Amino acid sequence: MALYYDLPVFKDTYALTLRIFELTQNFSREYKFTLGQDMKRDCIQLVRSIYRANKCKDKQHYLECFLDNFEVLKLEVRLCTDLHLITVKQQADLSARMDTIGKQITGWRNASRV
Repeated sequence: MALYYDLPVFKDTYALTLRIFELTQNFSREYKFTLGQDMKRDCIQLVRSIYRANKCKDKQHYLECFLDNFEVLKLEVRLCTDLHLITVKQQADLSARMDTIGKQITGWRNASRV
């Protein structure tokens, strides 16, 4: 079993988390402590799910939790764009990162079903 922090999906998710933390610093006060805080918390949940899935024999539950939280984060990113908190270019960057992560997690989930 690989260490969780050596997994490509962990590295990508961690990079996404750092980027979310950077972007939410610039949110107005109105959104920084609501939407911004929720996004940061959801990113930490993603990292936690990867850690737990990697150490557990039954990975299904944690990978499903990851995918649930991941969908919420996608919605939050879209909301940020609609509220003009991030630019379309920043959203595109986040979406590209999230697409890569989604494919990796889905592959891991499908492989663990066997």
